[in-house]
Amino acid sequence: MAHPSDDRAFFGHPRGLSTLFFTEMWERFSYYGIRPLLVLFMTAALTDGGFGFERTQASSIVGIYAASVYLASLPGGWVADRWLGLRRSIWYGGIFIALGHLSIGLSALLARPAFFLGLVLIVIGTGMLKPNISAIVGDLYPGGGARRDAGFSIFYMGINTGALVAPIITGFLGERLGWHYGFGAAGVGMVLGLVVYRWRAGPTLGTIGLSPSSDAAEQRRVRQIVMGAGAVVLAVIVAAMTGVMPINPVRVAESMTAVMLTMAAAYFAFLFFFAGLTVSEKKRIAVVLVLFVFSMIFWAAFEQQPTSLNLFARDFTDRTIFGWEVPTTWFQSAEPFFVVTLAPVMAAIWVALDKRGKDLSSPAKFAVGLAFCAVAFQIMVVAADRVVAGGGALKVSMFWLISCLMLQGIGELALSPVGLSTMTKLAPRRFSGQLMGVWFMAIALGNLFAGLVGGNVDPEKLDAMPVLFQRSALSLFIAAGVLTALIIPIRNMMAGEKEV
Repeated sequence: MAHPSDDRAFFGHPRGLSTLFFTEMWERFSYYGIRPLLVLFMTAALTDGGFGFERTQASSIVGIYAASVYLASLPGGWVADRWLGLRRSIWYGGIFIALGHLSIGLSALLARPAFFLGLVLIVIGTGMLKPNISAIVGDLYPGGGARRDAGFSIFYMGINTGALVAPIITGFLGERLGWHYGFGAAGVGMVLGLVVYRWRAGPTLGTIGLSPSSDAAEQRRVRQIVMGAGAVVLAVIVAAMTGVMPINPVRVAESMTAVMLTMAAAYFAFLFFFAGLTVSEKKRIAVVLVLFVFSMIFWAAFEQQPTSLNLFARDFTDRTIFGWEVPTTWFQSAEPFFVVTLAPVMAAIWVALDKRGKDLSSPAKFAVGLAFCAVAFQIMVVAADRVVAGGGALKVSMFWLISCLMLQGIGELALSPVGLSTMTKLAPRRFSGQLMGVWFMAIALGNLFAGLVGGNVDPEKLDAMPVLFQRSALSLFIAAGVLTALIIPIRNMMAGEKEV
């Protein structure tokens, strides 16, 4: 039987890519459908149907939620590798996500506990689905090369198609009809993703991802660990919801940041010293570590979209067109729009450079992504200065924010799909799911940083805005410069290894 990778029926790529494309598209529709609504909903007054939270609290909660979504990818990859297999993990993850959206939708009747329970269920489900669906994309291209980078760019179009459409639909429903209509619409997207996956996975993916890389005894052991961890999580949820364990979102976000940085350092130490890796594999892990650090810096700035940039759109951006006010959440579709429209261009550029023997290395592409994001935030510094100069009464043109989001989109295309592809190339086979989880852990840390600073966009704290954006831009410029300086040392270290 031919390997699914031999198929070229989907724009020159395997049909299995189309299955993963549409499954991920609908999963991302559900995620990005509720993400921009969260901070607006939680900061809205009780009379407007919201929770009336302070901006710093709401922004920290968004950061904790988004970080937890990506952090859950590490155990999610481990569970897939050692117990369920990639394919079953994706299926069960989708079910958890759908149940989470149902719980959030019902929070209109069941109040706050149902809302936060829904967020927890989405975190668990996304952790099981997201790293493993990306790992299967990598398995469709066992030969690697520029075709795999192009495949991940196409896959990334699915992610951003969902991210593009979702805020338009859920944002309009949430802001104009009622918050829970928007939340409910996002849940419908995940159900559609489950239908697509169930219908097409078998015929298009063959045996890829069906079996875990472990024996029956280890599968039983992992199952017992997961059940025990699940009981602990359930106990914490109940304690928090009943008030037995009061929670300060800002302090939780700060503590999570410290814990996650420690976890990341411990995991890389384990891989280097105790995982039994060969010298060649350790070199690859060293590159993964470098990309992990700079990826974290990128996402700390980029993931301010649902917090600081979202609040800037609501409070300081002139959103009126011919007398009609554009919903705040629609600006969250701008960056995915540029990603979707430019993804084929970027994919073609990588392939064309490869054919000419001039393809950029992964670190070089990362440096390009960091630089574009830096310029994007420098634009926001100018816009914020204008707001401050007007005493907060002046609302700036929406083109400032749109320009920023366009540049962020280019930066994301240069860094994120390449990062996904590189993780699958560099990961030792027995750690493929876990190292994909490590990639998402960098995004998780970025979300935490973004959540902690996102509340500084506030009409009551005008002077903090330009400082926030300037610090973001400066950090990105420095990171781009340092990584550029590391390109040649990394190339020398990897001499004789498969190109990264």
